[in-house]
Amino acid sequence: MLKILDRYIIKTFFGPFFFIFSVLFFIFIVNIIWVQLGQFMGKGLSYWQILKLLFYLGVNVISMVLPLTILLASIMSFGEFGERYELAAMKAAGIPLTRVMTPLLGIATILAIMLFFFSNNIIPDFQKKAKNMLFNIAQTKPAINFTPGQFIDQIPGYMVKFDKIYGENGENIEGVFVHKKASSYENQQSVVAEKGKFVPAANKSFLKLVLYNGYVFEDNFAGKGDNVRQKQPDQAIKFDTLVSHFDISEIIDKAIEKEQITDDYRFQTYNQLNETISKSKKENELFFTNVGTDVLSQTNSVISYMDKGNKPKVTPKNQMKLDTVKGDKKLDMIYNSYNRLDNLKTTLESKKNEFSNNVKYFSKIVIYQQRIVSYSVTCIIFFLIGASLGSIIRKGGMGLPVIIAIIIFIVFYVLNVGVENMSWSGKMNPYLAAWLPNLILLPFGVWMTFKALTDSQLFDAEKYKAFFKPVIKLFVKNKEHQRYQ
Repeated sequence: MLKILDRYIIKTFFGPFFFIFSVLFFIFIVNIIWVQLGQFMGKGLSYWQILKLLFYLGVNVISMVLPLTILLASIMSFGEFGERYELAAMKAAGIPLTRVMTPLLGIATILAIMLFFFSNNIIPDFQKKAKNMLFNIAQTKPAINFTPGQFIDQIPGYMVKFDKIYGENGENIEGVFVHKKASSYENQQSVVAEKGKFVPAANKSFLKLVLYNGYVFEDNFAGKGDNVRQKQPDQAIKFDTLVSHFDISEIIDKAIEKEQITDDYRFQTYNQLNETISKSKKENELFFTNVGTDVLSQTNSVISYMDKGNKPKVTPKNQMKLDTVKGDKKLDMIYNSYNRLDNLKTTLESKKNEFSNNVKYFSKIVIYQQRIVSYSVTCIIFFLIGASLGSIIRKGGMGLPVIIAIIIFIVFYVLNVGVENMSWSGKMNPYLAAWLPNLILLPFGVWMTFKALTDSQLFDAEKYKAFFKPVIKLFVKNKEHQRYQ
């Protein structure tokens, strides 16, 4: 009997689970597409390469999607049990709520363990693939990496500069300069134009550029002597529209997925991150020691210079004072003292920035490592909260359960971001920052479970109306005998 009930409970849970997981994964992927896709369309990438990159980037969101899916599916499942009075029937048959929750708690635990191994063994590999693809695309797709006002030599055989780049995909340019890198046996050529536009070429091996209102400067003296060049001027051709095709086949053919970045901490497993954290600790200790030595040495140098001419135990009347120094010597001492103090201030600010960067990097590594485990624990906490809320509100479907789940997830996400920023700034221990959201939500989950086990009317509106009824009476006129007036 109980085995049949367990199968029914698990079946009811996995119905909304797969649907919700698919919807949430799609939403997160669409968000990634919204942010990333515009950077690569029309840049010579195939649709397969774009889809592969988006897949690599999308796999990482599973660590956030799964806990939210468990929370929402739990609320909906137990809400349906309560709405159809199945929970009441189970309790009438002598089956407590803890027994009803047991099979799904086991499922949530299995999913949490699977998420741990997925985050530990699979996500780092996909992170590596995604980051290397992004790096290689930036290196091999010249249309992506143009910087306004700078000379760029990524296009084979050419040096280009654009004063301004704008448009939805950066396709419009102004202040165009294109110089052909010619050998001594080729004609030198430079193109200057007021504006231009990148246009998708029919052949993906070429970059098509349409230029407007400009000049082509070219000499026709390749291989000729200097005396010939001096006798004849360079050729200048004015144009209204000029279409240029640049051959970029050799850089497009470069392996997009070639691994050139291998030392990122996000590519490592939990145990490998332990070694990285230990190494980072040693480097930070050495840095702090060196910083203290350097700053102390420079500070002593400044003090020594300002007290120049004094010996230990010299009486104050024999000390050198600026008001007794006359002429250029006094001005030089003031100027040099000011410079030394200014250099000391600059050094302190520089060391402070280095210190902040070291703390931030160390915190990022620790938080990333701990979240491999903490997000798995979040799955179990979210199940306790979801199952308890579902049995209390006794409402299935996509209405109230979705709203409650979103509110809880937003609280969790805000806590995550808040403690993460505090840890990066050095105001909180990174280990505590990684686990604090769970430590806050766990008592709430235990309390909600207790309320569900005691059949609490937590969301019963009539209960709260009765509580505030004495207060409401003070502001409401009694209309009992109004009809007789």
